[in-house]
Amino acid sequence: MSGLEVPVFYGLAVIALLASLVVVGQRHPVTSAFALVVLMVALAGIYGILDSPFIAVLQVIVYAGAVMVLFLFVLMLLSVQREEGSARSRILASGVVALAAAFVAEIGIALVAMERSAADSFDATTAGMARRLFVRAGGAHDYVYAFLATSVLITAALVGAVLLSKKDLDGEKPR
Repeated sequence: MSGLEVPVFYGLAVIALLASLVVVGQRHPVTSAFALVVLMVALAGIYGILDSPFIAVLQVIVYAGAVMVLFLFVLMLLSVQREEGSARSRILASGVVALAAAFVAEIGIALVAMERSAADSFDATTAGMARRLFVRAGGAHDYVYAFLATSVLITAALVGAVLLSKKDLDGEKPR
């Protein structure tokens, strides 16, 4: 990275970190969704600085654009209200602290492994990403099944969220 890219990278990283804390800590779901849009745009900037323009554009178009519009549509459709705290929140907070510690340890392990395998280069161009996603390498697609499974999982989660929180006209929850 050149001289100006380093402070911009760290600035975008701080914005991404703060936006992710707002997403998790905010009790109003629409505010959390808008903070998630800020997070996705900051990540797109980070990908752009790291010479991965294809992933940066996908981050903005797919995640900050289409997926977040879908999330906001579902939130508005369900008229989700502000989340209230409960007694279970303290119990869940200890679980969150444990998961955060595990996450930090996992990041440390990944950074150590990344330094060991720095010789393997990654082609972040559009053609390189297409080869990794869709072209056969050694007789099987590298990531196409994970890509398809993720899209089916997201669709099923949205349908399940709508069905679980949808009220009938007489005010009863569906079974």
